[in-house]
Amino acid sequence: MSTAAAQCYNKAMLSIIRGFPGLYGNVELSYKWQWSSFFQLQIKHEKVQSHKPKPSHIISCLNQRSMRGRPIKKQEGYPQNVDLPSLPPKNKKKPYPVPIKEIQRIARAEKKLAGMGIEKPLEPPKNGLLVPELIPVAHEVLDAWKDLIRGVAQLLHVIPVYACSECPEVHVSEAGHEIQDCRGPSNAKRKGRHSWVKASINDVLLPIESYHLYDPFGKRVKHETRFDYDRIPAIVELCIQAGVDLPGYPSCRRITPIRMVGKKIIDRGSCSDEPKPSCTRNSLSLVDLDTHNALSRFPPPSAPDVLQIAQETMDAFQTVSRGVRKLMKKYSVKACGYCSEVHVGPWGHNAKLCGEFKHQWRDGKHGWQDATVDEIFPPNYAWHVRDPKGPPLRTSLKRFYGKAPAVVELCMQAGAQVPEIYKPMMRLDIVLPDSEEARLVA
Repeated sequence: MSTAAAQCYNKAMLSIIRGFPGLYGNVELSYKWQWSSFFQLQIKHEKVQSHKPKPSHIISCLNQRSMRGRPIKKQEGYPQNVDLPSLPPKNKKKPYPVPIKEIQRIARAEKKLAGMGIEKPLEPPKNGLLVPELIPVAHEVLDAWKDLIRGVAQLLHVIPVYACSECPEVHVSEAGHEIQDCRGPSNAKRKGRHSWVKASINDVLLPIESYHLYDPFGKRVKHETRFDYDRIPAIVELCIQAGVDLPGYPSCRRITPIRMVGKKIIDRGSCSDEPKPSCTRNSLSLVDLDTHNALSRFPPPSAPDVLQIAQETMDAFQTVSRGVRKLMKKYSVKACGYCSEVHVGPWGHNAKLCGEFKHQWRDGKHGWQDATVDEIFPPNYAWHVRDPKGPPLRTSLKRFYGKAPAVVELCMQAGAQVPEIYKPMMRLDIVLPDSEEARLVA
């Protein structure tokens, strides 16, 4: 028996004997091991002068020393309050979504295979073929994207939304807030105060566009030929490459896969015939997939329909976010590490359009890296307002306020139910103190 087990054994004996004062008889103590660290003490007490049934007591002891190495199950569910990640500084490159050590390890393995003349093992969609199980997901995302644009455009006619003319800040309330956190070019003159104007749909749904390519594995977009390619929403381009056929935007559907040795393509495979543009009843209109002029295309809704439209828009927002996450696990999307440029494809384009930090050193070329979901579908967080008709938000109570994506805040103000995933960041369970009480809060 180990030292910890012996100590537990002695404590069990004392607790039993002390629990029966003045009692005499035979006390039988035995122990048995279970697993490597758990044992049971079975203590039987037999009273001599009484004919009552024999009671038995079982005491379980656990060796804490051997349980230190065992994993402890964490409580599942969402935390109570969540702080949003801080904005990355403009004078540094964005962090890599994949650790740099992992990127270097994969590059060394591919270089080793290329040195031996072995083809790189490619699976769909890395070899140019479609993933059959993701084709319905792409159609679902495109339908939800269309519903999201229509719903946000209709709600903007009913719910007041303001946007800062100097920065991407959005506020859903009767008036703009007074929090001094503007990051615009002339914020020093305004002491960080925002310059509020009436918001448009592009302030709620940030427009992220990408070049449409017939063959993502073909020739790269050069700076001189950038005007030969159309710019469409990045979500739409991702759905097209995942298997959605849109009229006017054909895509190469390969029959045989691509073969590569290292970074060199030795066989581009064969594609099916280029589809001819045709308009059918089931085909989506290209105008409905863009936010341009959406407020004039969709009239204001009637008062009884506002709640239903808000809930449908909330569901569409979650469908798009969830579907884009699934598609990006398989299909390659690149983003610039310095600016907001996004390119859907296995590698980025060569257009020299980057104007952010140290762009002169790179001759305007983008610093491509793997994109995240927030870069292709940015949430554009807004402050959560509990009472839209109440007093405006103040800087002194900034740490007590929560945030939520602008679409979620817009739909919530219209009456939709907030999903559980966004409640921690909205800080719904925090009581807002007065200005004088805020100084006394630790």
